[in-house]
Amino acid sequence: MNQDSPPSDHQALVPLAFIAPGTEVRLASLGKEIDPQQREQLTAYGLAENRPLTVLQQRPMTVILAEEVELALEHSVARHVWVRR
Repeated sequence: MNQDSPPSDHQALVPLAFIAPGTEVRLASLGKEIDPQQREQLTAYGLAENRPLTVLQQRPMTVILAEEVELALEHSVARHVWVRR
C-alpha cells in the first residue's frame, strides 16, 4: 500500500443480504433501487447512515437489529441496503 491509499473508513460496501448472522455492520446507504416510500419507512424505523446494525438471520428473510428495533427485510430490499463491516 502507498501513502495515497484511502483511509480505512472507505472499506468496500457490501449488500446487507450477504452479511452472515451475528455480524455487526454500519449502514452506508440505501440504494436508489428501493422504492421511495419504502426508503422513508426504513428511515423512520431508524436506518440512518453510519447506524450500527446487527444481522440476526438471513432466512427466510433478512432480520436486523437497529438499536432496539428488530426489522425483517425481504431479500429484494436487503440486496440494496449497503453496509460496511
